[in-house]
Amino acid sequence: MIRNPAFWAVLILLIILLFGASKLPDITRNVGKSMKIFKEEVRDLRDDDRPSPPIAHNPNPPQNSDQQHPGDHPPQAPKPPADPR
Repeated sequence: MIRNPAFWAVLILLIILLFGASKLPDITRNVGKSMKIFKEEVRDLRDDDRPSPPIAHNPNPPQNSDQQHPGDHPPQAPKPPADPR
């Protein structure tokens, strides 16, 4: 039905009769502006969903250098005290 050229001809004729030929440029201009605004809003929403880039530099490095870091060896258990006999 939609691929039929007669369908499109009748549809265009009805639109011209309904709105008038002088209103069609205004209608199409407003539809174009609305589509542009809609696309910009969709793009903004997609950009909001993207994760922010990681921070490259930590402005507050840890103060204690005794902290363990990944890859460091775990601390060993303390040795038992020597028997004083």
